[in-house]
Order: sequence, then C-alpha cells, then structure tokens
Amino acid sequence: MNLEEYFARTGYKGSLEKQDLETLTDIFQHHIRAVPFENLSIHCGEKITLELEHVYNKIVQRKRGGWCMENNQLLGWVLKCLGYDTSFLGAYVFNPHQNTYATLMTHLLVKVVIDGKAYIVDGGFGVSYQMWQPMELVSGKDQPQAPGVFRFTEKNAVWYLEKMRRKQCIPNQNFSNSDLLEKKECRKVYMFSLEPRTVEDFRFQCTYLQTSPDSLFTKKSICTLQTTDGFRALIGWTFTETTYNYKENMDLVEFVTLEDEEVEKTLKEKFNITLDRKLVPVNVKGSYTI
Repeated sequence: MNLEEYFARTGYKGSLEKQDLETLTDIFQHHIRAVPFENLSIHCGEKITLELEHVYNKIVQRKRGGWCMENNQLLGWVLKCLGYDTSFLGAYVFNPHQNTYATLMTHLLVKVVIDGKAYIVDGGFGVSYQMWQPMELVSGKDQPQAPGVFRFTEKNAVWYLEKMRRKQCIPNQNFSNSDLLEKKECRKVYMFSLEPRTVEDFRFQCTYLQTSPDSLFTKKSICTLQTTDGFRALIGWTFTETTYNYKENMDLVEFVTLEDEEVEKTLKEKFNITLDRKLVPVNVKGSYTI
C-alpha cells in the first residue's frame, strides 16, 4: 500500500506538502470522480470485507469502487498518511419511503480538523447526495455546492445533514414518475454524533447489508460516479446521467433502460469498471432515490 499508487488511481498530481482545506478539497474531488460508489460485489458473488489491505487492493489495484465503509476508510487512511487530523464517525441514513432514520448505524464518515475547524469529508454516498467539497461542521449554515445546497443542523448533540435540490428536467417522460426520482426539494440525508468510531464498529453492519433481504443493497445493484458537471448512475438496468444547473436552477436528468448485454459495456465505458465475475443486475422498487 502506497500513496503514489493511490494518487495514480485518482489522477491527483497536486501538492502533498500542505495540510490545508484547498489541498484536502482537491484530493477529495479527484477521489469521487475516479472511484465509484458501488455495491456490485454483492451481485456478482463476491464478499465485501473491511480489511484496509483488501479495500486498497479492490479500489486502487483492481480499479473498482466501493460503498462508504470502503471509500471513506481508504480516504481516511490517505489523509492520515498525509498528516491530517482525522477520525471516523458513524451515521444513521434517512429512509425517504419510511420517512425515518435507520436504527442501525451503517454509514462511515471522516471528520478532519484543520486549524481548529472541523470538516466532514464523505466520499461514500453517491448520486446527488454526494458532497463535492468538505463541509464545515457548523449548525444552521447553508453550504452551496454544485450538487445543491447542503446544511448541517445540530440538536441535543445530534447532527443532521439535509440537502436542497434544484428543479429537474427529464427529457424522457417515460421516467417522469420513476421511483428513483426524488420528489421533495429538501431532503434529509443522515444523522450522526461526534463520538469517534472505528472500523470495528461496522463489522456487523457490513455483513448485514450484503446478506439481509431487507437491505437496500441486496435489493438494488448500484454503481454511481461523480463527473465534472454532475454524476452517472446505473441502478439495475437503469442508466442515468445528471447534469447540474444546465439551466438556471434546473438539473438535467437523462434516463435510459439498458439491455442485459449493454450492462457490462456501460460499466466499462461510463464507470471504468471491469468485473471478474458475471453481474446479475437487481432493481426492486422503493427505498432509493438519485
């Protein structure tokens, strides 16, 4: 495991000398545009493990992506190696269909402190809820980014993340009522406390999420990657490409349904992913919006 190989994977060629916000943001943006948020292992007969060496091999050497416990663990390792003050936190993800937060802590986050200011660095959420810049950990402050306006709110030592989106233009009207589309303009994303966590705190969740029939991740095969002007997503057989702010206060969301034989080609061409085993796409309705 070495940083040079990781930066070759993400394409980052900037400074490594300064532990400042500008450098952190640049490293972070290269990661989210090179490394997909994906759970394809579950749907091609592989097991997801949390050992850092396995995560490194999968993402850096095999050029795959991963979910939050993989992406953010790797990011945390990189930042710590560079001298950043980092720690892990655990979040409870909001379920829009049940209109409540999960009771299981399934989302791994990275907290970074620079010059006494705390930031949340989350490279493992994907789609339109993926932040593009580290977020300052302050309550009640709108933090506009390319994907929309993010905001933390703190109440009784619990922090809540929400996101306000733009209007959406959907050229393919067959998808105008797709369950993948978020209908609310303001959407809760997750809640968390500032209690430091370790990767060990996520062992049970890692197994549960890839084996339980109630898990979102067994119900949907997901691959999503941020681009310079939006993001791409492949959910089951549905490929979407979103362009942020393509008109004033409007995002363009383009949908297409793939045939079985197009899935592998799309993964290679749009996400730079080549799987070792055959993918079985899955898309059970509900519980996930882009």
